[in-house]
Amino acid sequence: MDPVRIFACENCSQLLFFENTKCERCSYQLGYAPDRGALVTLEGDGEFWHPLDDASRSYRFCSNSSQAACNWLIDAAAEENLCLACRHNRTIPDLAIAENLSRWRELELAKHRLFYTLLKLRLPLATRAEDPAHGLGFDFLADAREGGPAIMTGHNDGIITVALTEADSAVREQRRAAMGETYRTLLGHFRHESGHYFWDRLVLDAGRCEGFRALFGDERADYAAALKAHYEAGPPSDWGERYISAYAAAHPWEDFAETWAHYLHIVDALETASAFGVRIHPKISREEGLHAAIDFDPHAATISVDQLVDAWLPLTFAVNSLNRSLGQPDLYPFVLSPRAIEKLNFVHETVHAPSAAGASLGA
Repeated sequence: MDPVRIFACENCSQLLFFENTKCERCSYQLGYAPDRGALVTLEGDGEFWHPLDDASRSYRFCSNSSQAACNWLIDAAAEENLCLACRHNRTIPDLAIAENLSRWRELELAKHRLFYTLLKLRLPLATRAEDPAHGLGFDFLADAREGGPAIMTGHNDGIITVALTEADSAVREQRRAAMGETYRTLLGHFRHESGHYFWDRLVLDAGRCEGFRALFGDERADYAAALKAHYEAGPPSDWGERYISAYAAAHPWEDFAETWAHYLHIVDALETASAFGVRIHPKISREEGLHAAIDFDPHAATISVDQLVDAWLPLTFAVNSLNRSLGQPDLYPFVLSPRAIEKLNFVHETVHAPSAAGASLGA
């Protein structure tokens, strides 16, 4: 299947963004149909909608669309009122507080981009209602207004908690600088925390711990003590030779979660590049490693991690150079060492293992 990360209005051919709800040129209603993997142009009566190219198919919008927090569609006959992404929410903040509403919308934008990729990779996505013990759930929490302890973003037994303050770009940048991070985004948080969830499902439950430990280390090492040591002493001086980021050096679980997040970064960005027909051919270099034709679907199981990396490295060199031309920091401020690529390959093989398949694209 060809990558479809960019979309066009079926009425006027205007290029669209994933989050669009209305075509800016012709004002047609838009909605994302996960069963089609596409942003579709719609006609309807305000409750029921059908694609311009398929009048036989009828949809409703996710109920969170009423809060301008979702543009995903569900089948008109479905019992659910929430889409495939929103039905994983366990807790949302008090939306009567305007600040909470605006921040929650930002969180949902990032979460829906995460789910786009998870669905394309056909990963198991049971909700807490479907699997109370192991289903994936989200708590979006605001800090206590009376000066109580701050909410911490993290994962615990299938529940991903995201602090609402992370949607404040000023606060997020302050934390990024204070923690010495080169990269901190909402989407990065979602991808990282989903890595902890899928470690439980696809490594521990699937019996892949032996292979994991050979590459990442023994996850049975004291987690709290490892994090304490990391924050007090920092990563080892040679972390760049063994890890994809400095934080990955803190503990094998964090190493996997960071590697998982970067794998999703790579797959998602390569799909977008492929959809735009991006080719990297520097005019002043004949070096083989700086040339790439990104013309494949990075979600496909037939694609090797080497093919992903061989396209990713020239692409990041190009976009980092563009950013520097505008006086901006590198878009992808990381270096993939041979050891980090081995770990990416483990994630790649884990994602495409037969036991990993399980997400339904039906809405």
